[in-house]
Amino acid sequence: MTSFRTPWFALGWLCAAAWALSFPLLSTLDTHRLWGWCAAAGYLGAACATGLQRPRAALALALAGAVAVPLLYLALTGQGQSEVAVIERSGRLLLESGSPYVDRPGRVEEYTPYLPGMALFGIPRAVFGDAGRLARLLGDARIWCAVALFVGMWGGRRLLGTREARGVRGVGFRGTFPLLVASPVVALPLAVSGVDLPLAGSCCLALAAAAAGRPVLAGTVLAGACALKWTAWPAVPVAVVLLAAVYGWRAAVRCGALAVAGTAVAVLPAALLQPAELVRQVFAFPTGRAEVATPAQSPLPGRLISELGPWGWWVTVVLLLLGGAAVAVSLLLRPPRTVVAAADRLALGLTVAFLLAPAGRFGYLSLPVLLVLWARAAAPAPAPVPVPSRVVAASSASAVQAAPAGPHRAPTGG
Repeated sequence: MTSFRTPWFALGWLCAAAWALSFPLLSTLDTHRLWGWCAAAGYLGAACATGLQRPRAALALALAGAVAVPLLYLALTGQGQSEVAVIERSGRLLLESGSPYVDRPGRVEEYTPYLPGMALFGIPRAVFGDAGRLARLLGDARIWCAVALFVGMWGGRRLLGTREARGVRGVGFRGTFPLLVASPVVALPLAVSGVDLPLAGSCCLALAAAAAGRPVLAGTVLAGACALKWTAWPAVPVAVVLLAAVYGWRAAVRCGALAVAGTAVAVLPAALLQPAELVRQVFAFPTGRAEVATPAQSPLPGRLISELGPWGWWVTVVLLLLGGAAVAVSLLLRPPRTVVAAADRLALGLTVAFLLAPAGRFGYLSLPVLLVLWARAAAPAPAPVPVPSRVVAASSASAVQAAPAGPHRAPTGG
């Protein structure tokens, strides 16, 4: 933990505190405002503890202020972003009717802009209910979304090898993991919504499996991710190209076929039961083409262009396709061969998609940031290059010959 004592970490905690304080000042959402106050206090305490050479206390304060306190309070009081209620409702509908979608939704709260796999995280609420603190906590979808993220991040690290990961500033993955969880990139969505956490964890695990030469596992995890949100679909070509570049096209085809088939099996029941609702809620609503406007209205380039006129939406679609094509060409011309390169390429593609989409939120960009940070923290340290024994012997002989002769000493008995 000694590396966490550097002034750079104190500065990082202060920057995180400033970022957290912007939410009480600028956000109109009560959940964001609550998180901002709690997280700012935790980050400021972490900065002070770092200055006092107490790195473990700094991490504990950051985790308590940015994650534990707001998450427990919001979960126990039944508060959260609308996504939490949507997931929990879809889990109940999945158990009752076999499909997670409300028939003919009339309000924005009735839309479920996720694929059927996301409803699995809402099933605990249907099972445990909300009578009592323990039931409210165990039934909260954010808890299980966080579990999916942690399993994906930690499992991906284990797949990448036994050598200690590079980590951050010389700190291994065991030390970097809680630092990453305490950062605003993970802490904010974990406390208030959690909806993108399973997707992030699945992408981490899938890319690690592909880099480790496990095409069946990579394809299975990708199928699960693609059944959550269609924004996970770009991860499939990245993993396939990584496998093809390192392990051959046979492994790549196996992974891709399994990912596509698994996604189709997961989505097929809802597509057969409510095909119109699947299209309306999962594809039309997030892109601004449904009867009800999506609340994802951050002033990103794609949204600003889409509001220029009736042709604006089509311009964003063309730009989005061109951006996706450019990333696809980069995969063919310079295929990634490591988990870091694959995570960077996937992060680039997602960033282009989020920026150019006709509707979106700034919070979506936390996914590509998390991928980049996790890959660098989890990537194994390079193996030491073996030196041939002849080179070692020659170097030793040269060193002996070059050493200055010392004063003559008579051999001593003994």
